[in-house]
Amino acid sequence: MKQSRERVVAVYLVETPYSLEHTAGILAGEQSTGTFTAVPGETDDLKREFGAVVEGIRPLEIVDVPSLPGASVPAGHSGGYRRGEVRISFPLHNFGPSIPNLMTAVAGNLYELQELSGLRLLDLELPEAFVRAYRGPRFGIEGTRELCGVSGRPIIGTIVKPSVGLPMEALGRLITELALSGLDFIKDDELNADPPYAPFALKVETVMDAVRRAADRTGKQVMYAFNITGDMDQMRRNHDQVVQSGGSCVMASINSIGFTALTELSRYSEVPIHGHRNQWGMLTRCPQLGMDFRVYQKLARLAGADHIHVNGLRSKFYESDQSVIHSIRSCLTPLGDSRLPMPVISSGQWAGTAVDTYAATGTVDVMHLAGGGILAHPDGPTAGVKSMKLGWEAAVKGESLAEYAARHPVLQRAVDKFGAKS
Repeated sequence: MKQSRERVVAVYLVETPYSLEHTAGILAGEQSTGTFTAVPGETDDLKREFGAVVEGIRPLEIVDVPSLPGASVPAGHSGGYRRGEVRISFPLHNFGPSIPNLMTAVAGNLYELQELSGLRLLDLELPEAFVRAYRGPRFGIEGTRELCGVSGRPIIGTIVKPSVGLPMEALGRLITELALSGLDFIKDDELNADPPYAPFALKVETVMDAVRRAADRTGKQVMYAFNITGDMDQMRRNHDQVVQSGGSCVMASINSIGFTALTELSRYSEVPIHGHRNQWGMLTRCPQLGMDFRVYQKLARLAGADHIHVNGLRSKFYESDQSVIHSIRSCLTPLGDSRLPMPVISSGQWAGTAVDTYAATGTVDVMHLAGGGILAHPDGPTAGVKSMKLGWEAAVKGESLAEYAARHPVLQRAVDKFGAKS
């Protein structure tokens, strides 16, 4: 039977004491028809039909010290570890439009090969079959904006703090205060899902009561992302509890549940899925290991995440501003005809980071979350929310933060409090 000609292209950053050509051939063989030695049945016809193909090699620098332990060294090695970008294509008919099996093919055992002293998956070029097979974001940017009633500016949000330990009475008071402040969005911290001290059903009841009471006064119901991370049946129960209570968003820790569970959640979710990427650092922090966010967000959006965390400029984490900007742009790059996921900016954010974020990305299609930047504003959360909106007004108008703050006292108070820490 004649197989489909569609192929997946994986782009790798490779580091090796061997030649790039030799190592690229090892990668292609290991993840398709080959193994460490020739075996019966591996005919030329079979390799032509099912083998991965090295499509291109771009040499980069040579370094003296290997990035990762455990690499073998060829006989007569005179030193030096070659780096390069390697493009390898895989026949789609080897695994089909399946994220789990795709990852087995393009990652699989590659990270363990002795020929490598570094390997990073930089990009995946996927055929339309994946967009047809996976639902992708059901709501994405446009649907989230519609539910929040926000257009022309970012969605402004915050996170429940303290992350864990709040009694239900205290949580209810906090949500009431935040919902009355003018916020568009509030989320559970990723550390708080369904703990024994705060059963999920009781949390939903407490939060939604506060949300409804605030909406009766303001005319606007804030979107609250309930953390439903858990086992498959637990997530379904918790999702249903949120929907039945009138909630408009659920949150899941993508790396905790995996892409398969995220896909299953997206099949039945009636509300946007807020995709948190905690544990992402262990997949990417070493520059010669793991994967680029460009790959991660493609998989997360195919699996159904409507919002995807991207970190923030000048944050408390290690990630560079350039990397954050790259992540935002990756989310806003089309993938077939699927909806675009909303990038979620967070970590150490306040009104002042809006100006630099907009200058670097040119978009307001983001969710901008600030914990301390809102809650710790000298004049309270309502002033914190207003300062965030003013920061984005200055950004879009092309005015400097200092000039705009001089005319808006609530923004100036934020600059006085947080500016020196940025």
